[in-house]
Amino acid sequence: MSDTYDLYQRGRDHLRKGMPAQATVSLEKAKKREPDKASIREALGIAYFRLHRWDEAETEFRALLELSPTEDYAHYALGRVLEKQGRIQEANGHYKLAASLSPGTPHYESRIRDLEPPEEE
Repeated sequence: MSDTYDLYQRGRDHLRKGMPAQATVSLEKAKKREPDKASIREALGIAYFRLHRWDEAETEFRALLELSPTEDYAHYALGRVLEKQGRIQEANGHYKLAASLSPGTPHYESRIRDLEPPEEE
């Protein structure tokens, strides 16, 4: 196995154990070696999200979408980060994209908000 893969696996293991700060150490090293690896960017975004490092999580999920524009989870995760930053309308757009890319996924659809203003009579 490659060193990069070992770093990625170590980071994922830390995430599974609820240790996102430790996960970032391995995942950041892996990202430096393979910045275009979607799986690394996703795991690093998750670690940042769990640490409430919203700007860094947003960067990782946007990079993931550059690599895989039709990745439903990336749209959902970016929506969650944007929502945490108070950017509800932008988040909602990503929730809708996630739901359209993976119809019937309950946790995607449950995040979609009706943000249309009420109709005036």
